[in-house]
Amino acid sequence: MTTPSSAATNTATNTATDGDLGTGLKSRHLTLMGLGTAVGAGLFLGVGVGIRAAGPAIIIAYIIAGAIVIAVMRMLGEMAAARPSSGSFSTYGRQAFGHWAGFLLGWLYWFLLIMACGAEITGASAMMAGWFNVPQWVPALVVVAFLTAVNLAQVRGFGEFEYWFAMIKVAVIVGFIVIGAALWLGLLPASGFVGFDNVRESGFAPHGVTGIAAGLLAVAFAFGGIEVVTIAAAESENPAQNVKTAVNTIIWRIALFYLGSIAVIVLLLPYAQIDGANSAADSPFTQVLEMANIPGAAGLMEAVIVLALLSAFNAQLYGTSRLIYQLALEGDAPRWTAKTNANAVPTNAVLISVFFAFVAVGLQWWNPPGMIDFLMAATGGCLIVTWTMITLSYIKLHPQIRATTVRVRGASWVPWVTLAALVGLTVLMLFDASSRTQIISVTILSAVLIGLSFLTTSSKR
Repeated sequence: MTTPSSAATNTATNTATDGDLGTGLKSRHLTLMGLGTAVGAGLFLGVGVGIRAAGPAIIIAYIIAGAIVIAVMRMLGEMAAARPSSGSFSTYGRQAFGHWAGFLLGWLYWFLLIMACGAEITGASAMMAGWFNVPQWVPALVVVAFLTAVNLAQVRGFGEFEYWFAMIKVAVIVGFIVIGAALWLGLLPASGFVGFDNVRESGFAPHGVTGIAAGLLAVAFAFGGIEVVTIAAAESENPAQNVKTAVNTIIWRIALFYLGSIAVIVLLLPYAQIDGANSAADSPFTQVLEMANIPGAAGLMEAVIVLALLSAFNAQLYGTSRLIYQLALEGDAPRWTAKTNANAVPTNAVLISVFFAFVAVGLQWWNPPGMIDFLMAATGGCLIVTWTMITLSYIKLHPQIRATTVRVRGASWVPWVTLAALVGLTVLMLFDASSRTQIISVTILSAVLIGLSFLTTSSKR
C-alpha cells in the first residue's frame, strides 16, 4: 500500500534528477543570477516611489520585506537542497498538495517571468533605439536573438555570461555606495560633513505608520526573482552545497545593495527632491552622482539601467524555459517542449519562452483596453501566491525532508510567522485602492489555472 508520504517521496525521486539537463553551473553563477533578477531597473528608477511614500522610514519597509524574503528563501533553499529540481517550488507544491498545486505554481511563475521579460526588453530597446536613432524593434530583435543564442548554449557558458553581465551592475552599485559615503563625509567634493540634516528636515517618518505601510506596498516585491536560483540549482555540479552558498550570499548582498543605496539617497537628497523616475536623468542615483561632479552621470545610469534590464531578461528567459521543461515532464505542457539539444538545453522550451516574450511586448504596444492593466496587475500578486505556497509546501514537506546543508533555524515557528506576515501583506493590499487590483487579478488568474489543471493528467517521470 502506498501512503501519501511515500508517494511524495517517489515523486521526489522521479523529478529530482532531471538527467537530461546539464550540470555546469557553479555557486557563483547561481549567486549572480539571483542578483541579476532581483537588482534591476526597479531599484534605479522606482526606488524614489517608496521613499516618497514613507520618507527615510522606507528602510523599515525594506527590512520587513527583506525578512519575509529571507524566510521564504531559507525554506525554499532547504527543499531545493534535499530535492533539487528544475521545477523548484512547482515540484514541491506538487509533492505537498498534488497536481493542481504544481500546475498552478509552474504556470503562474512562468506567466510572471514572461510578462517581466516583455517589460524588460521594451524598456531596454526604447533606450537603445534613442542611442542609435533606429526603430525600437531593431535593438529588441538583435538583443533577443543574441540572448536566445546564449540560452541555447551549454549551461556553463550561459552561467558565465550571466555572471559577468550581472557583475557590471554589482560593481556600479558598490561604486555608488562608496561615492555616496564620500559625499556624506564631505570628502567628495570637499563641502563639509552632511550629517543628518535632510532627515531632520523631513522627519524620519513624515507620514507616520500609514506612510510606512504605503512604502511597504511599494517595495514588497523588490526582491522578487531570486527564486530563479533554486530553479538553476538542478543544473549545478553540487546542488545541495551550491544552494546553501547561493542563498546565504544573495541574502546579505541584496540587503547591502538595497539598504546601502537607500541610506545614501535619503541622507544626501532633500525629501522634496525625491520621487519616482521615468528616465535615467530623473533617477535619485543620477542626482547623487551629479553631486559628485561625475561627468555624464545620466548617460552612465542609462547604460547601467539597460544592462540591468538585459541581465534580468537573460535570467528570466532561463527560468521560464526550465519551468516549461519540468512541466512537460509532469504532463502539464506539451511533451515536445522537454526535448534537449546536444548541449543538454531544452531548445523548444527556450524558443517558446522567446516567442511569448515577444507576445508580451506586442500586448504592451497594442494595449487593448483593460487587458494590459489586468495582466500587469496580476504579475504583482503572483509573488504573494508563490511565496505563500512555498511556505505552505515547506510546512507540509518539512517532516519528510532529511537533514541537508541548508536548514531553517526555528523551523517550528518561522514558517507560521512568515505565513502570518504574507496574510497581513495581502490584507494591507486589499485595503489599498492602488494595490487591490493585484489581488483581484491574480485570484482570477489562479482560479483559471486551477481549473485548467483538471484538464491535464500529471505523469511521473
